[in-house]
Amino acid sequence: MNTKQLLIESLDLAGQGVAHDEEGKVVFVEGALPGERVRVEPIRSRKNYDRARAIEILEPSSLRVEPACQYFGTCGGCVMQHLDPGAQIAVKQRALEDMLQHIAKIQNYQVLPPVHGSYWGYRMKARFSARYVPKKGGMLVGFRERNSRFVMDMHSCEVVPPQVSALLTPLRDFLATLSVVRRIPQIELAVGDEQTVLVLRHLEPLGADELEKLRQFGQKHDVCWWLQPKGPDSAHPLEAGQDRLFYRLPEYGLTMHFKPTDFTQVNHAVNQVMIRRALSLLELQPEHRVVDLFCGLGNFTLPLATQVQSVVGVEGSETLVERAQELARAHGLQGRAEFSVLDLFNIDERWLTSLGYFDRMLIDPPRDGAVAVAKAISALPIAQQPERIVYVSCNPATLARDAGILVHVGGYRLQAAGVVNMFPHTAHIESMAVFERGQQESLQLSK
Repeated sequence: MNTKQLLIESLDLAGQGVAHDEEGKVVFVEGALPGERVRVEPIRSRKNYDRARAIEILEPSSLRVEPACQYFGTCGGCVMQHLDPGAQIAVKQRALEDMLQHIAKIQNYQVLPPVHGSYWGYRMKARFSARYVPKKGGMLVGFRERNSRFVMDMHSCEVVPPQVSALLTPLRDFLATLSVVRRIPQIELAVGDEQTVLVLRHLEPLGADELEKLRQFGQKHDVCWWLQPKGPDSAHPLEAGQDRLFYRLPEYGLTMHFKPTDFTQVNHAVNQVMIRRALSLLELQPEHRVVDLFCGLGNFTLPLATQVQSVVGVEGSETLVERAQELARAHGLQGRAEFSVLDLFNIDERWLTSLGYFDRMLIDPPRDGAVAVAKAISALPIAQQPERIVYVSCNPATLARDAGILVHVGGYRLQAAGVVNMFPHTAHIESMAVFERGQQESLQLSK
């Protein structure tokens, strides 16, 4: 096999080491860390770059650690378990700074302290693939293999709660007893403060005997089953009373009920800190009027409603808006929190103007970002622009693009930005940035 030695220079956003070979060609190396000298074997060659796999670490980095998971390296769920968790955060912060510098052309701002929590057992939502493979022992339940559509042969997972990890083996054994075993493509996991739900995606109807088996399995392992015969909207509880999923936001006296197929943050502990940070960065006053764009279930909207005179949440999903309204009523906040449905990827300054003036704005878009929102804000007269904007991002590239618009077209100043380590051991980068219309001497942060 044609192997070679390389010196790893940096780490890319997919957790791969980056090196240059003797001809100067870029090589992305799986399993290698910056500063390491490694022996690699080629995986794939392209015109402008090669991909390789580290087969021997000749000079290891001082930041290399032993992965906690026995499947690391093969499983596609995590890519950074071999890197010290603190260093993972530094890598993500550097990636955010590089995006802001090269895409947004912004350099002078305060670096926010990272938001982080537990590195293990943090993942309260997950989507496990399922496949019946007799040659591998029967039913497989797990994440997909790295760079592959094959399902991992998993019996444990270190990033889901321990009780869920312990459930993987009995779950796969149980599913193998169902007559529709070949027609089960996935199991969706949702863990609340007091309930664990498994959503069974089944492509054929379940008979009475199989429904009874599900009930017995649920009682034995303290989980609730939901059935999903078609798309996400078809998901429903197997039995009445199995729809009590919620997470608490005790700082604001809120209990956030949700359905297992709803979008919610996967890391509940980090989510609480993130909300506290966002509200602190907004520098709220009781008389303020706030708008929360891409509000979802009201994860930020309802905490905001406990702090200010009024808040308007806007979201593209009618289903999520209906549930957000239900939550507002349940907490007696319907007079302070209003919600509306709108496609925020197709708005302009006329729509923003029609809402009236907002003192503060929070933006929490999906990976595509909020380019239409950024352009609409930038087109407003200065007197109509929100004084302060907090942007919560799950994609540093689109955050940087939108930041460039707000700063270079809208006249805002990026005051601070930093990472939120919502997904430890993965290459996923959540971040937060605060923009202000005018300058001020200092930024006060709650811890």
